[in-house]
Amino acid sequence: MDPKAELLRVLQAGRAVMLAKVDGLGEYDVRRPLTPTGTNLLGLVKHLAGLEYGYLGDAFGRPAVERPSWFRDDPYTEIDLWATPDESREYIVGVYRQACAHADRTVDELELDSPGYVAHWGRETTLGVLLIRMVAETSQHAGHADILREQLDGQIGSESATVSADTDFWNARKAQVQEAADHFRL
Repeated sequence: MDPKAELLRVLQAGRAVMLAKVDGLGEYDVRRPLTPTGTNLLGLVKHLAGLEYGYLGDAFGRPAVERPSWFRDDPYTEIDLWATPDESREYIVGVYRQACAHADRTVDELELDSPGYVAHWGRETTLGVLLIRMVAETSQHAGHADILREQLDGQIGSESATVSADTDFWNARKAQVQEAADHFRL
């Protein structure tokens, strides 16, 4: 098994989940904050686009051909994790797709031990380390997106599975989980 090919395959699978989670929802639902910290589906896609360009582009001297609207010279001041009213879903998803293609070219053209430099870390690293980082980031946020989408319309896992497909099963499961938790209620 080729480790680079496997890492890229897992990364691409996570990317597909992210895109599926925003598909089929209205503008309001992809943008609205669903946690106390404001986490929302489109913001997660936007965040990952920036990471793709940063970790698998800029770190190897391969900046985006067209800088996304939210990029700033200091990544800590970027308008990240939420979409402003003037940023369309099509724009953000398009930037994400471009960032992924850009990152895939980097992965294809370099070796895992190729040196890179992450400016906001202030240190050198390698493609292998950053590819692992990107797989972890994408997987983590795909999990967040799965939970957010379930809150919105009951979709779980693949885009064809919904909680409502077997409401009795899921209601019984939730009651079972609640009963187990109640043993520890103070």
